[in-house]
Amino acid sequence: MADQLNKMASMVAKGAMSRREFNTRAAALGASSVLASSMLASAARADTPVKGGTLIAGIQGGESTNSLDPALAASDVPFMVNSTWGEMLVDVDNGELKMRMAEEVSSNADATQWMFKIRQGVEFHDGKTMTAEDVVATLMRHTGDEAASGAQGIVKGIKEMKAEGDMVTLTLESANADLPFLMADYHLVIQPGGGVDNPAAGNGTGAYKIVANEPGVRHTFERHANYWDSESAHADNVEIFVINDNTARTAALQSGQIHMMNRVDPKIAELLKGTEGVTIERAAGPGHYVFIMRCDAAPFDNNDLRMALKLGINRAELVEKVLGGMGSPGNDFPINAAYPLFDSSIAQREYDPAAAAEFYKKSGHDGSPIVLQVAPGAFPGAVDAANLFAASANAAGIPLTIKLEPDDGYWSNVWNVAPFCASYWGGRPVQDQMYSTAYLSSAEWNDTAYRDPAFDALLVAGRGELDSAKRKGIYSQAANMLRDNGGLICPMFNDWVEARSNTVGGWISNPAGTLMDGKALRRCWVMA
Repeated sequence: MADQLNKMASMVAKGAMSRREFNTRAAALGASSVLASSMLASAARADTPVKGGTLIAGIQGGESTNSLDPALAASDVPFMVNSTWGEMLVDVDNGELKMRMAEEVSSNADATQWMFKIRQGVEFHDGKTMTAEDVVATLMRHTGDEAASGAQGIVKGIKEMKAEGDMVTLTLESANADLPFLMADYHLVIQPGGGVDNPAAGNGTGAYKIVANEPGVRHTFERHANYWDSESAHADNVEIFVINDNTARTAALQSGQIHMMNRVDPKIAELLKGTEGVTIERAAGPGHYVFIMRCDAAPFDNNDLRMALKLGINRAELVEKVLGGMGSPGNDFPINAAYPLFDSSIAQREYDPAAAAEFYKKSGHDGSPIVLQVAPGAFPGAVDAANLFAASANAAGIPLTIKLEPDDGYWSNVWNVAPFCASYWGGRPVQDQMYSTAYLSSAEWNDTAYRDPAFDALLVAGRGELDSAKRKGIYSQAANMLRDNGGLICPMFNDWVEARSNTVGGWISNPAGTLMDGKALRRCWVMA
């Protein structure tokens, strides 16, 4: 009942529900008038920004090898750090495009040319004024192979970049109706001179300036005195503690050492929900937990073996036992109903040990152990998920074994390197961005090494198709192609399950990513 009352009270505070309707529903739930009034007062207080203080997050997904170079961000801590000191041209909030370093966006009739009017008077942390030239230099840096950027698959489709006055014009190789959404990619943080001279300087236009940067340990910030957005940056200081251990992170929240945490272990979500002063935040979105096979490395260069493993995993079991039911089964392509052009008619792949055994036999594999590398921090419950996968595959006669790796160095030494490993993806605002980031042949982050010119051609066709029905059909073809031939085993889409202290105000769930899609520290505040 308390959770329902809190949500309704928050709706009243935001004007989405009348007080009369709230009182009627509260009474129906059996709440006293005193409790209802208290809830309304708390919600109103939580919706009024409070300036000052220090806001602290405890986050899993950081390691000693992390860099401040936005191009290299590959896990939760770098994502959150960069979202705190930097900003992109635009944001995507609950599916809507929001202006940031750009204040207007327009295009020509066939979506082959896009114009971004750059916000004036915005300062970098070093006092330099951001210009359209900085924007172009930033985008250009991510096109180079030496940048090793996670956004490379996005920016390589831009044929020409031009800065004139306060206008940036991007001319594309082919039409792309989603281009503005792609500019929200978290790697594309605007940097002075594009960050060419020092990409890891941490000098941006964001709400907070870096004070201390201790990769794998702690990151501290102070408010950017000349920050342009008066509706953000409420705390004087913010801090990020890297706490990879689930138990330690939960204990830090319960004891008041931190105000918010990511990746609540589903096993303890119900227990934590009963902790006084703590609220569980949950949002269903495009995030997914995966096992990735590199299609260019033996034995995973054999599609029959890949199909055997896809059929040898029990998705329903993983959703129940690993996610605690807080998610949904995946279907071996990275798209779900969170995307507007999702094709729900594609048949759900189920655990089929007999079919898995047939494909394994057909593959001609020699029977030697198939090694899946996994670290506890690959995703919440990753080790349990891997062990369940091994058990179901073994039951089909597939010799899958697990190799446990340390968290530190996993994202630089194992992910996108090892032939078969556990990983996660936070999803993207639109299908093209998800596919272009991880499955386009030329993408730096093509972690399954899936390269198919026909698939690439479908992506190009989808970008330029302005008829939504035809576009949906194109993406359906792409999904089936990847599902049946790719190296992705996607057993489950995870809900974002996070927790915060009730002293934190301003929280608005965003299904696009963890901790309000990286915006929690700059948009929330600490109530006295």
